[in-house]
Amino acid sequence: MSTFNYLSSDVEYNKVPQVAITASGSVSESKPAVDYNIATDALVIALPLITAGSVGSTFLFRNTGADAAVKITLSPAATNKVVGSIVLAAAVFSASGVLNKDLINAKATALNGDYIVLRSISLTEWAIVGGVGVWSSEA
Repeated sequence: MSTFNYLSSDVEYNKVPQVAITASGSVSESKPAVDYNIATDALVIALPLITAGSVGSTFLFRNTGADAAVKITLSPAATNKVVGSIVLAAAVFSASGVLNKDLINAKATALNGDYIVLRSISLTEWAIVGGVGVWSSEA
């Protein structure tokens, strides 16, 4: 049996790739475990359709724009939904859990550094596994 020695101070193993998203579009199923940074207002980012091979994939989306300047919309595929919640200091945000409903980091309340981490947990569900900021579900 092979052994893997992981050193927590090893820079190469601790780096998380950073990708700037500057236009509306979709993220690739083949690019999980990347931090997606968004500093452009009003972008709509399509989440990849969950397939049997992508269950367990994790994506992080971060608002890197100025405070109250960047709205981010994350859009699951028509057959996918987002479940879970984010506990904030003054409230709890819970995703609607309805198929094909977007997650939104609203411009008026958006802060630089707001983020959300989503993981595909079944063929139809993205689960919120972490986040900061005021997010809402599409009505």
